[in-house]
Amino acid sequence: MKNLNNFKYYLAAIVAFSIWGSFSLVLRPLQSYSSLDILFYRVFSCAVLMSVVSMIWKRKKMKENLERFIGLPVKKRNKILWLNIGASILLTINWFSFIYVMNHINVRATSVAYLICPVLTTVLAYLFLREKLNSSQWFAVLLSFTGCILLSYTSLINMLYSAIVGLSYACYLISQNKNDGFDKFLTLNIHIVLSAISLLPFYPFYSGPLPTQIQFYFYVEIIAILYTIVALFLNLYALSGISSSKVGMILNLNPIIAFILSITLYHESFSLITIIAYSIILMAVVIFNSSNLVQSSKSK
Repeated sequence: MKNLNNFKYYLAAIVAFSIWGSFSLVLRPLQSYSSLDILFYRVFSCAVLMSVVSMIWKRKKMKENLERFIGLPVKKRNKILWLNIGASILLTINWFSFIYVMNHINVRATSVAYLICPVLTTVLAYLFLREKLNSSQWFAVLLSFTGCILLSYTSLINMLYSAIVGLSYACYLISQNKNDGFDKFLTLNIHIVLSAISLLPFYPFYSGPLPTQIQFYFYVEIIAILYTIVALFLNLYALSGISSSKVGMILNLNPIIAFILSITLYHESFSLITIIAYSIILMAVVIFNSSNLVQSSKSK
């Protein structure tokens, strides 16, 4: 029964990261638009949609969650408050950097970002959540770091962009592992509303002319509903049942799908060093996951 209960959390993570792996399919058609404009309309649209859903169908849960929050000790209440504020900041950084890298650098750089993200998540989970790593997992971390160094030789700027995207999401995963006890949809709603509030003062000064093409709003709504609300909700749901390091490793589905699309659909070129670096990072992923499988077998 426990394995069946865990399966739904693994499945939620698999579906979430599979969705994100295909992000380029809806983001690349918006390549002619400013990254900030895409971010503005994505976040504002999500904030409105989720708030409407919460007000209509989640009123009872909102009341229960608010009562629970007020009933917490002051120290715990402050911790939850800052966790959610920090999460909204991290999401905003991650979304903007991802959109910018995808549309103005290349798809491969976003793929690299989510190849290094699982390792960053694992190390952060070890440092802040006390999740244990064995010797082979540390070896996998070292291998991945080596691959990242090689990638930095091919393009240091691309690697820096990838690091920003990967690190911001790794920090988000770690922070939300401790943000439990509340309805996940409402938690995500708070994150996005806070993100929208933080972006609102910048909109009049940094937004471009109001988009007039229906295509823009069509793709933005797909991004808002499927690639933001649905995928992030599934991600948070997965974190409520399995550890950050396990969710982080399932995250590798994202770059694998993005990597395949960058070759087959966008025909991006790869140097020999890039291929070797990717191979080393993927080897690290296999070693890390095989270690988890061995541990699970021993437990059984």
